[in-house]
Amino acid sequence: MHVGCGRTLILATAFAVSAIVQVASAADDATGLCNADKAAIETRMEIARSKGQMLLRRQLAEQLAALQAGCQPPPADRSRAVQIEKLEKEIRALRTELEAAEGQLRSLKSEPSR
Repeated sequence: MHVGCGRTLILATAFAVSAIVQVASAADDATGLCNADKAAIETRMEIARSKGQMLLRRQLAEQLAALQAGCQPPPADRSRAVQIEKLEKEIRALRTELEAAEGQLRSLKSEPSR
């Protein structure tokens, strides 16, 4: 019976370690995605700046700020006001992105067909 308890303990420890590794891996994946998205936006900002597209660059800067805010781990004691502010900022960023997409759509529709 003592040997069975040892096996159970070993199995339980193995499952616990596996779960911890999976959680850590998921956190690393999320951090990696945030870093990749951040790098992509920064590259697009640099291209927009080099082409003199200051409106696009500003919109990308807003997207970058929203991404950075969203990628940070949430604090343990997040207040309701902070959550509301974050969501409002995210909505502003999404509206800006939508307006840019609508502008591109309008310009494509106004161009003559080839």
